[in-house]
Amino acid sequence: MHFKSVFMFLAMIAAPVAAATPLPAPHQVEIPEGSGTLHAQLYRPAGDGPFPTVIALHGCAGLTSRTEPVLPRYRDWAEQLLTTGHAVLMPDSYGSHQLGPQCRVKEHQVQIRRQRVADINAARQWLVQQKWVARNRISLVGWGNGAGALLWAVRPQMWSRTVDPDFRSAVAFYPDCRTSSGLGWSARVPTLVLIGGRDDVSSASACHQMVDGARGRSALARIVVYPEAYHGFDRANVPLRAIGVSSDAATIEHGHVGTDASAREDAQKRVAEWLSR
Repeated sequence: MHFKSVFMFLAMIAAPVAAATPLPAPHQVEIPEGSGTLHAQLYRPAGDGPFPTVIALHGCAGLTSRTEPVLPRYRDWAEQLLTTGHAVLMPDSYGSHQLGPQCRVKEHQVQIRRQRVADINAARQWLVQQKWVARNRISLVGWGNGAGALLWAVRPQMWSRTVDPDFRSAVAFYPDCRTSSGLGWSARVPTLVLIGGRDDVSSASACHQMVDGARGRSALARIVVYPEAYHGFDRANVPLRAIGVSSDAATIEHGHVGTDASAREDAQKRVAEWLSR
């Protein structure tokens, strides 16, 4: 084979390897919050910025495991968001208080209306002080319990002018909308809700009712229901399985989680478009 041909061939087979840039490791940051410290994991694109930034809010199982500082679901989304030029800050609302998962009623020690919203506000206050952050492009993305906290954080009643400007937008994955719907929820920033039609952990119908009820007295609010998808549809390579979930009556019921490939792909596109608004 001619030398030039050999060179071109080697370049072709090397290209995919070079393109598959590994996700940079996060580094932990410590954020002042009242008399304590909120620990968070930070992913940043290369360069000095300023970067649009997402505060990513973990679900009831927490952000970490014994061996991983960030669980695969959130690493996957960090990678997606980095490709669109976003920095990603992931507050650890449970680990910061030496707490484990909060999925069952008897485990509930972190209230979404208070502690988790306080974590969101502390994270935002810290971000606006960073030179590498585009201060007018800080958004929220949350999953499950974190999405429920997000719904509280974007309510007009929760607006605090001590930190300016406000969030740019918000995306809530399968939040429990039942309380918010009953309280006449509305948002002060554009908010997108993504949920599966077969979600038997949260309630798609309650989320639809919540978003429909906000029309005319809210910032832009939209909901997308994926008819065949279950809870956790955006996670990669998770076969459908039953899980135990806690109800308001403190009894254990059964729900399901599992990947829906088409819903996951569509959600990735919608999140990128929503955050670029």
